[in-house]
Amino acid sequence: MSGLVLKLGPKERVLVNGAVIENGDRRTRLSIKTPNANILRLRDAIHPEEVNTPVRRVCYMAQLVLSGDSVPEDIRPQLLRGIEQLSQVLTDHDSRTQLTLATQAVLAADYYQALKALRSLLPREERLLAGTRPS
Repeated sequence: MSGLVLKLGPKERVLVNGAVIENGDRRTRLSIKTPNANILRLRDAIHPEEVNTPVRRVCYMAQLVLSGDSVPEDIRPQLLRGIEQLSQVLTDHDSRTQLTLATQAVLAADYYQALKALRSLLPREERLLAGTRPS
């Protein structure tokens, strides 16, 4: 993940290669120079009890790699299968584009970009599920 710039608010926490780093009292800008560093903003993290929809489940798998809780080689097949399952349901052009980006990122072992592409589907999924829930 070379060239990533993180802009952190006061007291914001970020996970970098398994280490939790907390910002100080002022806004900070960090440039990540190390390629393939695993980065996860903790404010964006999905907690296990929140893994209650198909898109959240697939996002969580990518997040497990970034947090160091899963080995990429172990989770890659499950993640690709999950993306394929989502593509069976999310058939609009924008969703397909994001799913293609996520697939390409997983194949390139860029789990940050995969998670970013998958997270963009969360609002769409929320709207779809809201339309199918009984009132």
